[in-house]
Amino acid sequence: MTATKVGINGFGRMGRLALRALWDWPELEVVQINEVAGDCAAAAHLMNFDSVHGRWRHEARVDAGALVADGRTIQFSGHADPGNVPWREQGIDIVMESTGQFRTPETIQPFFDCGVDTVVVAAPVKQGALNIVVGVNDDLYDPERDKIVTAASCTTNCLAPIVKVIHQAIGIQHGSITTLHDMTGTQSVVDSAHADLRRARAASLSLIPTTTGSASAIGMIFPELEGRLDGLAVRVPLMNASLTDCVFELARPTDVDEVNSLLASASEAGPLVGILGYEERPLVSVDFKGDARSAIVDARSTLVTNGTQVKILAWYDNEWGYANRWSELARTVAGSISRA
Repeated sequence: MTATKVGINGFGRMGRLALRALWDWPELEVVQINEVAGDCAAAAHLMNFDSVHGRWRHEARVDAGALVADGRTIQFSGHADPGNVPWREQGIDIVMESTGQFRTPETIQPFFDCGVDTVVVAAPVKQGALNIVVGVNDDLYDPERDKIVTAASCTTNCLAPIVKVIHQAIGIQHGSITTLHDMTGTQSVVDSAHADLRRARAASLSLIPTTTGSASAIGMIFPELEGRLDGLAVRVPLMNASLTDCVFELARPTDVDEVNSLLASASEAGPLVGILGYEERPLVSVDFKGDARSAIVDARSTLVTNGTQVKILAWYDNEWGYANRWSELARTVAGSISRA
């Protein structure tokens, strides 16, 4: 098998974890990393040592300005303009974009100008892209048409499998979600100026209500639910893992046993195996650190009120789970390119 050559644009949390996730996959070969914050030595160090996910089982080092591990060499650059990165010279077909800076067709165009076939974005793109939740709507991918594909967001990946199961079996009228989300780099270590005055406060000292687009983004995955789901986030002073609280008004009466049975069955057979989990043990957030699944239903917490209102809690490792889905999406794209 000839591996598809891949570049990673943005070697922060997602970029590094994606490289860990796909390292042993024969379908993908990362040959270029572009990261403006820090040099190759910093990239190698942060690849080896991760405060949340521990040491990498391989060892990255620097050789002649490139990142080297297991005898493989990955070229390193630090260009703010992706049009200056040697994607073409490296023969790269796929760029995995995770800077968060390129989320429109116009800003993504420089990748294509440099010979890239497809850009796989680690964030939702509202226009001109196919937003995919693996296991939910990846059957819509058309390699001839879809040159910008996204893995949506970590919380959308948690929410969408649950929506799929419940909406297909019972029907969702409307609903809201709250994600109890670990702190991220968009928050402040100590109080400091920020456009969101709540995110301006020290991340480790408070529960911080803020926005999330994950619920409204469900409309991009399930068009019939456009405008019928919304939500918010509460950032919590933890590093990992997160919890999504879903409340849906259903189309017909149900009970806890039916809801849990539907979710358990979907976790055991069909397209959501390995993506949706189901857990009856009395676990807590730390137990899901390093879990590669997108959503793990906390069965003990399922509630049904007045027959038609259901509450479902789902755990997720918002870093490792999402890094795996993003990488799997890149692998799907690579399979289409190799068959072309």
